[in-house]
Amino acid sequence: MKFFYTLLFTVLSISMFAQDKTANDSIKQMDSELNEVVIDKKKKAVERRADRVIFDFSEQDYLNSGSLMEGLRKLPGLFISEVGGAIYQGKALQVYMDGRPLNIYSNELMTYLESMPANTVEKVEIITNPGAEFPATSGGAIINIITAKNAKKDLSATYSNGYSYTNYDKARHRFNNSVTLSAANKLFSWQIQGGQSYGESYNRGNFYSPDVIITNNYSDRYNRFYYLRTGVKFDFKYDRLLVNYNITTSNNSSYVEASGLGFTASDKSHTKNFYNDVALTYQKRFENPLKKLDFLFNYNNNDGNFDQQSRITQNDVLSNDSNQDFYQFKTDYSQDISLLDKGKISAGVLADLLDFQAMSFGTTNLDYRRSTYAAYAEAQTTYKKLEFIAGGRLESYNIEGNTDTDDLIPFNQTRFFYNGTVQYTLIPQIYAKANYNKKISLPDTSALNPNNTNYQNPNIEFYGNPNLEPTIYNNYEIELNAFEYFFINYSITEANNEITTRVITTDEGTAARVSENVDKVTTRSFNFGIPVPYMLFTKGLTETLKMNFNPDEINFLYIYAGSRKNIIPGLDTKAVWNFNLMSQLILPKKVKFTANFNTTSAGGNYLYYTVKQPIYQRLDLTFSRKFLSDNLSVSVYVNDVFNTNTQNYGLVGTNLSSDNKYDSRRVGFSLNYKIPGKNKQDKQEDILNNNTPQQKENTIGN
Repeated sequence: MKFFYTLLFTVLSISMFAQDKTANDSIKQMDSELNEVVIDKKKKAVERRADRVIFDFSEQDYLNSGSLMEGLRKLPGLFISEVGGAIYQGKALQVYMDGRPLNIYSNELMTYLESMPANTVEKVEIITNPGAEFPATSGGAIINIITAKNAKKDLSATYSNGYSYTNYDKARHRFNNSVTLSAANKLFSWQIQGGQSYGESYNRGNFYSPDVIITNNYSDRYNRFYYLRTGVKFDFKYDRLLVNYNITTSNNSSYVEASGLGFTASDKSHTKNFYNDVALTYQKRFENPLKKLDFLFNYNNNDGNFDQQSRITQNDVLSNDSNQDFYQFKTDYSQDISLLDKGKISAGVLADLLDFQAMSFGTTNLDYRRSTYAAYAEAQTTYKKLEFIAGGRLESYNIEGNTDTDDLIPFNQTRFFYNGTVQYTLIPQIYAKANYNKKISLPDTSALNPNNTNYQNPNIEFYGNPNLEPTIYNNYEIELNAFEYFFINYSITEANNEITTRVITTDEGTAARVSENVDKVTTRSFNFGIPVPYMLFTKGLTETLKMNFNPDEINFLYIYAGSRKNIIPGLDTKAVWNFNLMSQLILPKKVKFTANFNTTSAGGNYLYYTVKQPIYQRLDLTFSRKFLSDNLSVSVYVNDVFNTNTQNYGLVGTNLSSDNKYDSRRVGFSLNYKIPGKNKQDKQEDILNNNTPQQKENTIGN
């Protein structure tokens, strides 16, 4: 314990000294139109605010050298799996892209993140405590993936690409290319970002009991992914209009050899998805720059098709289609107020509609319709060293529909959701925080879909449940954080009608994965992160404190540990511990070496899955360097050096187990070239990311 206190004191002392200059130079950007002065300020690797944590991808080569999925899995505290979904520090995440809900889920979401190149992402922000201005349906937390690049007035361009291969049993390749173009004039600015990725991969999955093999599956996968993101911003005297249109399409194939109890199969599956999204945002501004009024209309459509055919009989095994339309309108208003020291109030309304149809062999077997109406108000203020956020949100839901055999159980309900945060500044850049919010999670269309959009054989099937009910969450959290890098927090989430998936055995002795509601689940999470500069061991504490340095540009080791325990009445569950070690070394010739190691404990539970061996255990190594006045970034990497990445679960309530292994040991390179513009002092503008000012500035603290 004495060592822990010494280490903590050392890290905080170093951080305080090192960031003193940064703190003095920092400027809180209350509005981008307030200041035309360009400040050349180096981006922080991590930025921690009262309600969110922001991870910079654009300058962190170890995060942006592979796929977006690979980069996300290296973030301390973020855990992504097909079993648990996306979880950050024990909280389930709703996925946003450029400030808007992505509205794709489950295996489709996993494929999307695996196909998206990480070097096209600017930053990732995880909103750990969504306030009242965010939909109450955000559940526990929100991850917002920001692909937008900052545009300048003169024509500018960025080209990115990457290549990697693995040799599990034969050579398999992946590559991606993307281009970003942007320009601006006195009337409007525009930006286009387009690209593609192609990936080959191998996967092995098994379901088995002590006495029998239910199924062994071996699959070769070929994923083709294309995207185009566009944005135009029109400037008026005070106001501006933003128009965004995005297209994503994928065309994926999988060849599967399977065998098990009583069968042998050779199949081919084919998945097509076409996703398009349009957003219109009108931002009304006033002479008082802290007074704002925004209007947003958003529409997106997701059209999917999944077919499976036997290569032995040439018969169609599955032919499942789906179509989803989502409409949303919202308006947000905010202005500063004189409340205690200083403050801000925000208010707004929202209306959205979701239509979803699922078809199997041309027959519509689910027609689902959901509408939501909401209004919110929130106040923020400071008093000396205290900061307060309090808000409330009223939401009304109407869910109805039918399958091909019966009507769905209707859900008509109006609920009030409230949130509150108190943050206390112990000393500059050291904060203690307590937070509470009440949220809801509506069933996603992947869990509702009665059709199988996964591989299926005679011994394993996947089912959705059109009659799933929403989940109500009560989230409690306390946290201490310092200088962006050190934090320790504890949270409790109480969920009623938790939506989960589990594997069951059928009367025929086969297996099926189903979606269902669990009456009550309590999740307890503990998380801890601390940086350790290597100079502490070579120069000692006294000499280290005399130095003025940027923590992002020194040699250090970052240590993260976190536990998550699901408590389900009637089940004996244990916590799962996640561990992350990230080491950065600055080598000669300005080469940056980064090593990232992830693992978990064994023996714990993710709801109805028991972890039999460490999940996603892997060591990733990255070497990177900048050239041509830092305009060209080149990185070489090796992921999963020791080929230890695997999953192995016991399936609660059955005598079955499942394991999964894919070709995660991968060697590759990535480059990102920013073609220099004529005027380096041009003001930068973000015109693809359609965040409202409330979303950008919803805290008045750090």
